[in-house]
Amino acid sequence: MKKITILFLLFSSICFAQFTTTPSPAVANGTVTLNFNKTGTPLAAYSGTLYAHIGLTVNGTRWQNVKGNWGNNTTQPALTLVSGTTYKLEITPDLYAFFGVPASNAITEICVVIRNDAGTMQTADTFFNVGAFQATLTAPLQNSSTIITSGQNFTISATNTNGDAVYTLSANGININTATTTTYNFTHSNLTANQNYVLEITQGATTITKKFSVIVNPATVSQAMPSGLEDGINYNNSDATKATLVLDAPLKDFVYVAGSFNNWQPGSNYAMKKDPVSGKFWLELSGLTPGTKYSYQYWVVDATPLANSPAMVKTADPYSTLVLSPFDDPAIPAVTYPDLPAYPAGQEREVTVLQTGEIPYSWSTATTNFVKPDKEKLVVYEVLVRDFDAKRNYQSLIDRIDYFKNLKINAIQLMPVMEFEGNESWGYNTSFHMALDKFYGTSEKLKELIDKCHQNGIAVILDVALNHAFGRNPMNRMWMYDPDGDGWGSPSTENPYFNTTAKHSYSVGEDFNHQQSRTQYYVHRVIKHWIEEYKIDGLRWDLTKGFTQNCTASDESCTNAFQQDRVDVLKSYADYSWSLDPTHYTIFEHLGTDAEEQQWANYRIAETPSKGIMLWGKMTNEYNELSMGYTSNIARMNSSSRGFTKNRLMGYAESHDEERLMYKNLQFGNNTNATHNVRNQNTALSRMSAIGAVSLLIPGPKMIWHFGELGYDDSIFTCNNGTVNTPTDASSGDCKLDTKPQNQWTANWLNNDNRYKIYADWARIIKLKTQEAVFSGTVTMTNSSSLTKNIKISDASLPANSLKEVVILSNFDVTTQEVATGFPFPGEWYNLMDNSTLNVTNVNTPIAIPAGQFRIYGNKPAFSADVPFVLPADNFTVEAKAETCLNKNNGEIIITAAQTYNYTARINGVNYNFTNNSLTVPNLASGNYTICITIDGKTFEQCYNVTINKGATLAGKSTFSSDKLSIEITEGTFPYQVFINGSPQFETESAHFTVAAQQGDLLEVKSAKACEGIYTKKIVGEMENAVGYPNPTQNLFTILTPTSKKKVMIELYSTTGQLISKESYAVVDQKVQLDVEKLASGIYIAKVDLENPVNITVIKK
Repeated sequence: MKKITILFLLFSSICFAQFTTTPSPAVANGTVTLNFNKTGTPLAAYSGTLYAHIGLTVNGTRWQNVKGNWGNNTTQPALTLVSGTTYKLEITPDLYAFFGVPASNAITEICVVIRNDAGTMQTADTFFNVGAFQATLTAPLQNSSTIITSGQNFTISATNTNGDAVYTLSANGININTATTTTYNFTHSNLTANQNYVLEITQGATTITKKFSVIVNPATVSQAMPSGLEDGINYNNSDATKATLVLDAPLKDFVYVAGSFNNWQPGSNYAMKKDPVSGKFWLELSGLTPGTKYSYQYWVVDATPLANSPAMVKTADPYSTLVLSPFDDPAIPAVTYPDLPAYPAGQEREVTVLQTGEIPYSWSTATTNFVKPDKEKLVVYEVLVRDFDAKRNYQSLIDRIDYFKNLKINAIQLMPVMEFEGNESWGYNTSFHMALDKFYGTSEKLKELIDKCHQNGIAVILDVALNHAFGRNPMNRMWMYDPDGDGWGSPSTENPYFNTTAKHSYSVGEDFNHQQSRTQYYVHRVIKHWIEEYKIDGLRWDLTKGFTQNCTASDESCTNAFQQDRVDVLKSYADYSWSLDPTHYTIFEHLGTDAEEQQWANYRIAETPSKGIMLWGKMTNEYNELSMGYTSNIARMNSSSRGFTKNRLMGYAESHDEERLMYKNLQFGNNTNATHNVRNQNTALSRMSAIGAVSLLIPGPKMIWHFGELGYDDSIFTCNNGTVNTPTDASSGDCKLDTKPQNQWTANWLNNDNRYKIYADWARIIKLKTQEAVFSGTVTMTNSSSLTKNIKISDASLPANSLKEVVILSNFDVTTQEVATGFPFPGEWYNLMDNSTLNVTNVNTPIAIPAGQFRIYGNKPAFSADVPFVLPADNFTVEAKAETCLNKNNGEIIITAAQTYNYTARINGVNYNFTNNSLTVPNLASGNYTICITIDGKTFEQCYNVTINKGATLAGKSTFSSDKLSIEITEGTFPYQVFINGSPQFETESAHFTVAAQQGDLLEVKSAKACEGIYTKKIVGEMENAVGYPNPTQNLFTILTPTSKKKVMIELYSTTGQLISKESYAVVDQKVQLDVEKLASGIYIAKVDLENPVNITVIKK
């Protein structure tokens, strides 16, 4: 033990050498600067932002008024880099204001730990004196517990640095001695009961408080424990006024139970008895009030502890199902956990809640009769409750159950919900594996969520971290090194649960030794609790590489290699799970060698029901390369590629631990095609449906990380303030564990067409996977290393008339590609996304697929044999061609079909048959046509309405000025030939042109089509000039004439000279209007009876 002591003293001196305060000692009523040099500390090589977990010693109690919560970078102060390895933290304007301490309280120390941004590296607890007046408890040590025998005397001594002071000593709340002196001594005689002492040293307005205790050895009674008891709380089913506590504490001498039922001052009647066979401590509590929530702790005593280990540890029950925490509970919202029991005043660290006569939760038959989805059909939705929405509780998931149901997933996996340290956490820093963390809600609310999921056909899986526990864990604290006496420490060599140093290279927290029988018992209890109490359907085991005893913390190659000890122990845990529930899901996050994972995936696979442990299959890099537009190989998404007998690979493209696909799409996507730039948000989103098709449909269980189905594009390293800090950002460190933005709700992504399309497509894909048997079949992949993917899934055992063959095609290039097909046979294939048909005549004909898109074809339609026959919406192209000239009746209808069938087109009641994918119907008059297309032998009809437009007639308008005639042709086919008085002038394709002319000349313009007629214009003198417009017209035709007559006679002739009408028309403002609406389309001559009669050509449309 001397070596340990020397090493600790050396480490302590190093730590203090890294810290100074300005001024020194620090002052309570002024600015204090904390100076830190990271050299020689665990943070020496860390380059990110340093944070201070900092509080005070107030009225003698350390770690009071702590700033924020451990690991929450938004609430704990960051240090400022001064230069090199030196940092500082300025506390202004004074300690009272900075920490929010009432002025009436005495501050005697600053308590500080410096940590990295993730809270995984830190200094030891360090304490700095505050003020010139300091007091020292010389005997016993401050915050210590001294073990004595009954009737023994106990001496207290103390001194201070500033002369006479008033020393006031109380025991169990009663003042037993007061003295004014510089050096204090007092002996408390004949002690027969436990004593909690408080020594107050007062000088002027300052009072310094020292606390310590005496624990009387009760001479533990050896008595056989009643049969049928287990570690933890044992409720008496026949008497709700009683409960029996059992604690397994080897090497400990005696244990008291302190709680609200004995005012936290246990006497000998609360000393636990010891079973002579098992060595376990036990105590029956009686006189309890049913329904009342009591709290308690164990005071665990080792009369001869190891050096640097505490004689007494006050701890909650290792098997607590609900604990109260002085560190975390104040920040739990009342709306999330209403009526949260108050933490007992004057106590320290976690306490256990005990309640007899509790009314059990009333489960619905949906839960009691729940049939879990088949392992091969699982689509798991991974959720971090904290980040799901702004409520951050179970109620938020209950309120959005339709969101999960509409997505068609059949399992939800909650990241750890067991009691973890702090509130802002992923949950893997678990301290009590059987207790529900209160930050997300009550036990009843989690059960309601599970029940609601079962009512909607959704299984519930819990993520559990059983390879380690964190420092508040009772099984760590009962056997720990705690040289500085602050109540925290690492496992000692006596610890029957934990390794003193980790036996693998990925350790966080304290490393469980799973070869120990006590650890195995603890794990069994954890499994049993969540299966039986919460009706959960499965457990996802975090970091199973940590279940070995064969490696060291620095040997990563050993950790990653096959280790038989963890193969065996993890099989035994699976066996125990299946003994409780034969259909229980056991899922390992191992990410190790195929040889080792095969041991679990193929384990008990041939049984009924089939077992086999599911293994996480990380494929993030491979699928991200595809989503960005780069080549990758996704063959290892297939279970057989890893040597698994059945589909036990839970593959995923995204998880809580990996970067978001969409974030990398936007940052690094292929931008070589401007019209399909993957760094454009909508383009990147358009590619995510295809990711779902080529990942989720591969046989075997699959997983989605929450909101991947909406194209979540904030980085995993997004900070609380919206910035993105990655592990390479030396200035501030990464923000991986920070709460993430919840744009999915605040920006209403379900109303964003581009994002909702992913959700809708994935929902259809998941429905295919979960409801169609073929997707448990055999998969083959071609082009597995290219940008175009060809995946075939088949199951020959299925009935002939069922969906048993599937071909999945995708194009992750940035341009349209002809994707190889290789259909198993020709004939009708169905696009399973909409059940439209594809008639395959050549099984190897490639299909053109646009960039980032996909197709899923099956030999039968999905979900029902009675699905109507459907063709793709773009199967038909229908074109209507106009008459070449007016009344020519030579219009056409042209129909083109993409797929080959025996079609019948019914056009205005007339049937036309065609089989060669095209039909042309000629010699049609202008007008409206209804076209309905049917297929022989199919219940199918698709209709269109088209119009054949009338042919054109040559028409125009002109103006004459200064011997030039300007013409605009408004209708007619170019090129145009221009004549003056019958003499050709020129030919032009322009509709606007000018020609030289004189009064009396005759203009003629002919088009490329003789049937369109001739446009003529007579250039006449000013007084004789009459102009008609618009020409051509459909109804009114206006003649402008300079006549002074009130009425004028107009005769209307056909081009054959037949008189159509002769009428007298009123002249208004030198205008005459003819109504030609009822005339047939054609050309007419209007003869206007002026002094010199004028003929005007009228063109009726």
